[in-house]
Amino acid sequence: MRNDRRLRRLVVDERTAYLWNFRQKKAADGVWRDILTLHRDGDRTRFVFRAGGAGSGRYVSEGDIWFQGYAVDGKGAGINLREPGVVRALLDEAARRGLLLPGDRELDGWELFQAVAETVDLTRAAAATPEAPRGCPPGP
Repeated sequence: MRNDRRLRRLVVDERTAYLWNFRQKKAADGVWRDILTLHRDGDRTRFVFRAGGAGSGRYVSEGDIWFQGYAVDGKGAGINLREPGVVRALLDEAARRGLLLPGDRELDGWELFQAVAETVDLTRAAAATPEAPRGCPPGP
């Protein structure tokens, strides 16, 4: 099993790179959260996906290691927060909306969910970073 706290590198261009990691957390209120964190130049942006209540249509893995990092909306759309292509799509959408400001920020990942789910082709997500060789099979 992977170490969720391990930082991975996401290269955007020749001058811009982020470190990122995924983790799950059950808060004091008993609600599970899947959290994707981006680090760059001392700034930290967290994309938080909270499990929804019954009938909310917002589902996260809730501590289950089998589907760890998978968020679904109950309408057939889902994203895997452990895939570099999904991380890049979240980064791009947050940047497009002007949400990547200096300092530590926590963003509601569900607000970006639909745009990211429409953007990402999960079968090609592993090849989304420049380090992945051409024709790389999908995977984390």
